[in-house]
Amino acid sequence: MNETLQTGYLGAGAVSEQRNRVLRNTYWLLALSLVPTVFGAWAGVSTGFSFFAGSPFIGFLLFMGIAFGFFFAIEKFKNSGIGVALLLGFTFFMGLMLSRLIGAVLGFSNGASLIGFAFGGTAVVFFGMASLATTIKRDISGMGKWLMVGVIGIIVAAVANIWLQMPALMATISALAVVIFSAFILYDIKRIIDGGETNYVTATLGIYLSIYNIFQSLLSLLGIFGGERE
Repeated sequence: MNETLQTGYLGAGAVSEQRNRVLRNTYWLLALSLVPTVFGAWAGVSTGFSFFAGSPFIGFLLFMGIAFGFFFAIEKFKNSGIGVALLLGFTFFMGLMLSRLIGAVLGFSNGASLIGFAFGGTAVVFFGMASLATTIKRDISGMGKWLMVGVIGIIVAAVANIWLQMPALMATISALAVVIFSAFILYDIKRIIDGGETNYVTATLGIYLSIYNIFQSLLSLLGIFGGERE
C-alpha cells in the first residue's frame, strides 16, 4: 500500500515537473521571440516596408499565405531546433508587418509615448492573465472553440473594413481583439498548466500571437483616440 502511494506521488511529481518545465521554456522562448520582432519592426520602419501600400487586399492575402506557411513549418518541426529557428523567423516577419502601424503612430508628436503605453498595457494584460491562469481551478477548455469563432469574426470584419474604411469599425475591431486575445492568453497558459499542451514551441507561438494582437490593437486604439498632430 505504501509503495503504491509512493509510486503515485512520484508519478504526480514527474507530471507536475514536466508541466512546469514546458511553462518555463515557453516563457523563455516568448521573451526571446520579442527580440526579432523589435528588429523586424525597426527594419520595416527604416525601409518603409509595407505589404499593403499597393493593394491592401492582395497584401492581406500575401500576409496570410506567408503566415500559414510558417504555422505549417513550425508545427512540422516543433520537436527540433529547426522549429525554434522558424518561430524566431516568423516573429521577425511579424515585426516587419507591424512596422507600418508603428511608423504611422510615430508620425504623431506623442507617438513614442503611445507606443510605450501600448507596450505597458500589453504587459499588464499578459501578467494579469498569466497570474489568473495559475490560480483559477475550473476547467476552461471549452473556451477554445468560442474564442476561435471570435477570431474568425474579427478577421472577416477587418477584411470588410479594407473597403469600408470606417474608423469606428476599426476601433470596435481593435477593442474586441484586446478582449478576445486576452482570453486566449488565459486559455493557452491554463492548457499548459493542466497538461493539455506539452510542446513549448507550439505554446509559445499561440501566446505570442495573442500578445502581438493585443499590442497592435492597443496601439491602434491609442493612435485613433490619443494621437496628437504637431
